[in-house]
Amino acid sequence: MADATDALIGLQNPDGHWVFELEADATIPSEYLLLMHILDEIDPDLEAEIAAFLRAGQGRDGGWPLFQGGAMDISCTVKAYFALKAAGDSLDAPHMVRAREAILAQGGAARVNVFTRILLAQFGEVPWRAVPAMPVEIMNLPDWSPFHIGRISYWSRTVVVPLLVVMAHRLRARNPRGVTIRELFLVPPEQVRDWNSNLSRSAWGTFFRAMDTALHAVQSRFPAKARRQAIERAVAFVTERLNGEDGLGAIFPAMVNATLMYHCLGYSPDHPAAVTARESLKKLLVRKPGRTYAQPCLSPVWDTAIICNALLEAGGPAAIDAARRGADWLVDRQILDVEGDWIWKRPGLEPGGWAFQYNNAHYPDTDDTAMVVIAMQRLDAVRYAEPIRRARNWIVGMQSRNGGWGAFDVDNQHEFLNHIPFADHGALLDPPTSDVTARCVWMLTRLGEGRDTVPTRRGLTFLEREQEKDGSWFGRWGTNYIYGSWSVLEALSAAGYSRSAPEMARAANWLLAHQRADGGWGEDGASYWPGQPHGEGPVSTASQTAWALLGLMAAGRVDDPAVERGIEFLIGNRNSDGLWTEEPFTAVGFPRVFYLKYHGYAASFPLWALARYRSLKG
Repeated sequence: MADATDALIGLQNPDGHWVFELEADATIPSEYLLLMHILDEIDPDLEAEIAAFLRAGQGRDGGWPLFQGGAMDISCTVKAYFALKAAGDSLDAPHMVRAREAILAQGGAARVNVFTRILLAQFGEVPWRAVPAMPVEIMNLPDWSPFHIGRISYWSRTVVVPLLVVMAHRLRARNPRGVTIRELFLVPPEQVRDWNSNLSRSAWGTFFRAMDTALHAVQSRFPAKARRQAIERAVAFVTERLNGEDGLGAIFPAMVNATLMYHCLGYSPDHPAAVTARESLKKLLVRKPGRTYAQPCLSPVWDTAIICNALLEAGGPAAIDAARRGADWLVDRQILDVEGDWIWKRPGLEPGGWAFQYNNAHYPDTDDTAMVVIAMQRLDAVRYAEPIRRARNWIVGMQSRNGGWGAFDVDNQHEFLNHIPFADHGALLDPPTSDVTARCVWMLTRLGEGRDTVPTRRGLTFLEREQEKDGSWFGRWGTNYIYGSWSVLEALSAAGYSRSAPEMARAANWLLAHQRADGGWGEDGASYWPGQPHGEGPVSTASQTAWALLGLMAAGRVDDPAVERGIEFLIGNRNSDGLWTEEPFTAVGFPRVFYLKYHGYAASFPLWALARYRSLKG
């Protein structure tokens, strides 16, 4: 354990923070490469490096998966194929033949999702009628409108608003090499009649498809003045939240759409806003020999908070000193003077949260904030009293009506919106979830607010209600039921639930039942699909084993032989640095759509689990 502690301390930046790579699927690097072709700003060296990364990620089935080891995803595969062809790969190259055959076997490029169709429409590969109608006049709707942008999540809001302008202009890629992918369609795109055939046939879905048809028919006749006003409002929204070189929303899709918005509006490449938008994308690049890709965002606050907690669990003068330097860096990142979009639902609430990234002042989140406060409280509640006070008040103010917490928004549960044709990804909203709620409850109990206090009691009631029939809890932001169960068990333990409490016992028994033969735990992204088993995957991983162990120890099972076997798994799978590595993705951006690999998870959570075990065993 000392080796792991020293290795983590050695990775700390001089100013006190930690940041690891954050990797997604092939979608993000493919879009980065294609953006260069949209703008006719091709960097040949960068293009070649990204293309090499994409080729290396092709699956055995010929396609590209959403998570390591998963089945091909047709939308991701079409983007990767398009990017490689744009980079100059021959149609006859074996990897291109395999990809093309895989795409055609799944119905061809007409089967891709909405965001991929928007990209194809920009290149003229599909007609704009293939894209659901999203009039920019949405920006003119009043606050009470059921379709006001305040009713969707932060990530949807920052992605959609600049995209509305792009769609209104029907942006056409410059595409200097004239690349097309017509060979990926079974039927010529112009002859496809129903582009919404892959959507749900619910009553809401049927209603919104009819509305979509009507909007396509009439939107060209909307008043020009209303359109100008809507575009002006969209530009003002984006420019106010441009967030310097950390980018709109500090997430890749929103940054790309902001860049495209300024481009289609005719902004000069040297216009300050256009420059800022482009530069924010460059900060997401990872360029290493044989490994160049674009990250979906950066995770310094989250990484730093987790590692501070792991080091504090490990203890010792060097670990505590490193954690203190990390906490001091976090203090300076607390958002105290910007009322973000959350203020729409909570007017008068004093800011006090932390964002996930270096800077993202309009969009702090409850999960990061709670993890930061837990670390600060453990380290020195007096030293950090004021940051903790501001954060606690903000967290309590962000509690939803049902007692739970969403990540960025309050009461963001307008489920009917997930049925509009544009939302075929099903991730338009930010409802309260078990894992985030558990973190907030855990934070409150660390601050001495027990089960008799109103926010804690309401949060615990939400968690009890959300427990699955098999005893586990769903993990919205980490894969999946292992992550969710650990998160809730920590909260219940901190709130004083005994190991014999039904909620604790059932969850612990579920974790024990899903230990693998090698002593570890593992679960892949397939568990997010209905009907798929919970808590299972092809291999054990260090991070998920650590979560399971932390959950079992929180449930009072430290003396169970399964815990000892899990500890042995972690000890026996360290790398030469004394840390851990893992290939599988163990986190999620949007279930069934977008998965993540936090490179810091395997390096930090196992130390946390080992240190907890040592402490409990004396």
